[in-house]
Amino acid sequence: MITDVVIAGGGPNGLMLACELSLAGVRPVVLERLPQPSEEPKANGLLGQVVKMLDRRGLYERLSGSPEPPQPNSAYFMFGAMGLDLSLLEDSPIHALPAPQRRVEQVLRERAIELGVEIRRGHEVIGLSQDDDAVTVAVESPDGAYDLRARYLIGADGAHSTTRKLSGIEFPGITYDRMTVRSAHATVPADRIDPATGALNVPGYGAVLPFLPHRTERGGFSYAPMPGHPPLISTTEWDQPATDAPMSLDELRASIRRVLGVDVPLGPPDGEGPHALRRLTGGNTRVAERFADGRVFLIGDAAHVYAATGGGPGLNLGLQDAINLGWKLAAELRGSAPPGLLDSYETERRSAAHRMVLNAQAQSALIAPGSDVTGLRELFTELLRDPNTVRRLAELTAGADVRYDMGEPGAHPLIGRFAPDLELHTPTGPVRLAELTRTARPLLLDLTEEASLAKTLALRPGQVDIVTARPQPSAPAALLLRPDCYVAWASASPQPDPMEIETLRAALRRWFGVIHPARTTAARRSPQG
Repeated sequence: MITDVVIAGGGPNGLMLACELSLAGVRPVVLERLPQPSEEPKANGLLGQVVKMLDRRGLYERLSGSPEPPQPNSAYFMFGAMGLDLSLLEDSPIHALPAPQRRVEQVLRERAIELGVEIRRGHEVIGLSQDDDAVTVAVESPDGAYDLRARYLIGADGAHSTTRKLSGIEFPGITYDRMTVRSAHATVPADRIDPATGALNVPGYGAVLPFLPHRTERGGFSYAPMPGHPPLISTTEWDQPATDAPMSLDELRASIRRVLGVDVPLGPPDGEGPHALRRLTGGNTRVAERFADGRVFLIGDAAHVYAATGGGPGLNLGLQDAINLGWKLAAELRGSAPPGLLDSYETERRSAAHRMVLNAQAQSALIAPGSDVTGLRELFTELLRDPNTVRRLAELTAGADVRYDMGEPGAHPLIGRFAPDLELHTPTGPVRLAELTRTARPLLLDLTEEASLAKTLALRPGQVDIVTARPQPSAPAALLLRPDCYVAWASASPQPDPMEIETLRAALRRWFGVIHPARTTAARRSPQG
């Protein structure tokens, strides 16, 4: 018996992919080597485009605990520990969701189980081989070793990915061995917290705004009061002597004194754990030489890792890898994928990964110690008074500047980009675009006069979901969305002309293998003369 898809790794990325495949009718098997979910504190939240994407799958409400849709941060953010004044922008691309990684994993695990995904805990991939038809996965489990045959194997097994290593895929990049990051959940005196801004007041240094890193010529400091948890206090230093001693609050206090030049009184954390108390020396920014090898694919940290820049870049990017791959792999398994669709996973996600490399390296350079870096930061501070510069860096941070190659030069500016939030007026009442994309299916929004597109195309049932509606005033007249919510085609015309209709047909063929019925009939007659 051959399983369609085996996913190595039951963390957030593997579970997200399992959900996406299940929505498309594919039931994967998830192998997770840990017998129980990890309680180790990791990423503290999600940032940018992925927050809106989770809303498009109905997961944002579960994670936020609020029925309200995600709202952009329109006040203040950071790039390289320098302030981005988002109030300069008409619409901010920065969305944040303060949810610990273990909570993200819990919600995705619950959703995967709802969708019928089989999760095998304590099962670890220890070997693989592949032929033209399938991958043979060697698995070690509590009940002994066994083999599992699958049409595809997905490595979602982290930065030290066994799947990547067994596939012989190299992992080139840069190792930073000068940097030491110390972090701990700790308490601070209540009278040090500004009730209006939430800032931590540090006598002799000044106010430290929450969640936003501060840089001095000696290192970095941040204060992150996560909801329901003690604040996470962190420092970053360079060229510190190595030590094998266990991390302690005293060590963090001494590091704060070196970075800020003053003491910050820290107490042990309140409440139930797990509580962070860790020291990380060095870091890596690496991108796999390829994201696919035959029937093996990589997502998340197995494909790319980044030295810490804030905002959990690895998790944000990995979840989007899963959403990009899921619908394409399902189409391949169904036999409905047009030529080149599965190959586009690597093309598109490698470009996004390398964009994040630029982000990570630029921010690492800007937070480094030394007076020369201080001079560079003074110049950047001047540049950050320009709204265009703020927008560019905000979009880079959010991943909102990613644009896939989907259209000809001069095509509608939305093509290749993540679909904007829209409020639509349908015959049954108002609806948000996010409510229409939760099935992870191709979607044609026909906002033209008298729903002319739906009538002209005459698509067969089940090929593409079609919604006719009246849009908000600034919306385009029509949009074709891929299941990952990127725009495959768009028109600004209330009555698209024949050339636009032809480009829409081309997009339907390119991404979904949809051939217009009239064209199909003509093609069948033509060989007969």
